[in-house]
Amino acid sequence: MSATAVRSFRILLVEDDPGDTLMVTEALTDRGFDHELHVASDGVEAMRFLRDAAAPRPDLILLDLNMPRMDGREVLLSVKEDPALLTIPVVVLTTSDAPTDVLRSYSLHANAYVTKPVDFDAFILALHRIDENYLGLVRLPGS
Repeated sequence: MSATAVRSFRILLVEDDPGDTLMVTEALTDRGFDHELHVASDGVEAMRFLRDAAAPRPDLILLDLNMPRMDGREVLLSVKEDPALLTIPVVVLTTSDAPTDVLRSYSLHANAYVTKPVDFDAFILALHRIDENYLGLVRLPGS
């Protein structure tokens, strides 16, 4: 039995596009697992959530790069420099396929980099694969 079937997971989605937020929500709901999804529409909201002692600690962060106020690169840097947060896996989920963004994200210690597919079915499949890998296959801190 996979870890996903044993317990629910908390995911923080950091995404400023309401359409992409809806697709991520649909993809996770479609999987049929009990995920607790928290959404931050920019990096400032994400860091406020992550540093709030009363907020649940996410098991996984799905992070867009291009957002207002505080972009994903700044969030990634802040998360990976904070000893209380650095063990949370961060999957960059963005429209950018620029080699500089990929390299920069990994140099900031992203756990994975996924370019958002344009096709709806491919987008759903990509989310299912992220879910299978990070919440089903690998062992996360605290699990």
